[in-house]
Amino acid sequence: MLVPSSQTISQRADWSIDQLPGLTLQNQEKLRVHNIETTGQLLERGRTQAQKMMLANLLKVNLRDISKWIAMADLAQIPSIGCRHCGLLLHAGVGSVTQLAQIPVHRLHQQVLRLHVATMRRRDLCPSIDQVQLWIKQARNF
Repeated sequence: MLVPSSQTISQRADWSIDQLPGLTLQNQEKLRVHNIETTGQLLERGRTQAQKMMLANLLKVNLRDISKWIAMADLAQIPSIGCRHCGLLLHAGVGSVTQLAQIPVHRLHQQVLRLHVATMRRRDLCPSIDQVQLWIKQARNF
């Protein structure tokens, strides 16, 4: 795991590709063969829709999967989110740092809480409202 060198608000985190949730070993290897070893490299190679399509064709994977990986890599740039919470946010309906920066704290916390209750049947595992507020604050400073 590549640990971010700094946890400051404006510092972007870059993680080893194997830390990205839901990425199979086979897909990790496909990325590595094409010199994509970090979330930052994945973002760099998939900025535009055309680049995403090229990457999907190159790796022989579904465009939807590439888009999902890139969305999670984008969210993982936020130090307080990282690879630990990027999948949670994506499943809660947040697809980018830009979108995250625009969501009201209480609304996002409710979305995340509903997701936790629906999938895990547990409220106590849900990130706190203070944690959600930090995510949004850091997203606004990017």
